Amino acid sequence: MTDHTPALRLKGIVKTFPGVRALDGVSFSVLPGEVHALMGENGAGKSTLMKVLGGIYQPDAGKIFIEERETEMRGPLEAKANGVMFIHQELSLAEELSVAENIYLGELPRKSFGRVDWATLYSRTDAILEKLKVGFNARTLVGDLSIANQQMVEIARALTVDAKAVIFDEPTASLTDAEKVVLFDVIEGLKAQGVGIIYISHRMEEIFKMTDRISVLRDGEYRGTLNTAETNEDEITQMMIGRSLDISRNVEQVELGPVALRVENLSCGHLFEDATFEVREGEVLGFYGLVGAGRTEIAETLFGLRKPTSGQIYLKGEAVKITSPIDAIAKGISLVPESRKEQGLVLGMNCRDNMTLPQVADLTAGPFVSDGAEISIYDQYRDRLSIKSPSWKTAVGNLSGGNQQKIVIGKWLSMQPEVLIVDEPTRGIDVGSKSEIHNLLRGLAKQGYAVIVISSEMPEVLHVSDRIVAMYHGRIMREFCATEVTEDSLIQAISGIEGTAA
Repeated sequence: MTDHTPALRLKGIVKTFPGVRALDGVSFSVLPGEVHALMGENGAGKSTLMKVLGGIYQPDAGKIFIEERETEMRGPLEAKANGVMFIHQELSLAEELSVAENIYLGELPRKSFGRVDWATLYSRTDAILEKLKVGFNARTLVGDLSIANQQMVEIARALTVDAKAVIFDEPTASLTDAEKVVLFDVIEGLKAQGVGIIYISHRMEEIFKMTDRISVLRDGEYRGTLNTAETNEDEITQMMIGRSLDISRNVEQVELGPVALRVENLSCGHLFEDATFEVREGEVLGFYGLVGAGRTEIAETLFGLRKPTSGQIYLKGEAVKITSPIDAIAKGISLVPESRKEQGLVLGMNCRDNMTLPQVADLTAGPFVSDGAEISIYDQYRDRLSIKSPSWKTAVGNLSGGNQQKIVIGKWLSMQPEVLIVDEPTRGIDVGSKSEIHNLLRGLAKQGYAVIVISSEMPEVLHVSDRIVAMYHGRIMREFCATEVTEDSLIQAISGIEGTAA
């Protein structure tokens, strides 16, 4: 940290919505050249505070200071003009435009008569992209990029201005491990330039690796700031949720039922090859591996989203062919997808309609959907999964990440599946809600469901799984019993190092 004058300071920020005091006198500061974590459960007020800082919301009380100069943020452009840049978790890109046009949107370099100076635009953009070590150029259409590369375009925007403070909101959620390394190098570069960085993430390992200080919000109130080097996960967790969490390894001895799903030598082109495994009733089978290892692709093949090139799937001992999600659902396989917002929910639709969407055809009374039947299903799974929502009429987009995930899980449980596949069950979810989801998955197994959990987080897969399948480059390397596996052997397996199964 290079200076004791804050790059950014918020004093006594208050923001109230109808019936909710989202921020209650929050004061928060970031020094130049520091990476400052802002932590809290979903609904703690982090997003609201950042929207106040970004000019999206106007505070009901309180002040904003940039380098101790009192500033009003009356809109996002004014925030940017004051040197505050956002790297949003939710992508805000125009897919029909080029990378360069997205990065300089609203600020395209001009020649005489207002003409766009395309040569300057592309050269400036390519210079930024070179720093980020990406495999695309200024002219590439954003719509042709992967989600991870689109995230890199968002990051590139922060390098176009003389930033005083940069806010990173869950920046690694869609990045591969290699891209994370580049991102962390970019952050170190900004830090060396004296830029103050706010880092919002639910990934504790990143927080303790990257940050200098940690500030915590709970229920819209500021709970304190600690030096990262002088605290630990348990202390931060208690500040966030008021209690400790059990993040130990699963050592539970469970009585398993018959094999619910068996897969033999299943392949799907170059995505994965010769996958063989089984999951029993009452069991949680974890899939662990690096991004691109083929875990999600196996799930999508089991759910009928991809067509296998070879191999066989058995449900309760009977060979089946699954050619579509309709097939999979009818045969008792449900998939909670990796990205709940893009693939699992209709954000503008209410909680009830999201919950019952796959079975609307079965809930009709004449030409109309039966409201009573829908409400009954929603009420049942709201209570069963402890979903917190003001009403079934609430738009799902207004719920916390944990409650959104419970809506998706409830939607598929209401279809009475034999096998429930959950891909990245706690991505973008705070530690308190993570614990609830973990307990929910273990509870479903106890009820006799066969559960497959795909996760990129080692503590998660160790905590919820009975057995763990380790994947590397489209192949199953090893299978472990969760009570006996070591972290070293698991890391070796997902890195392609052969060994003896634990």
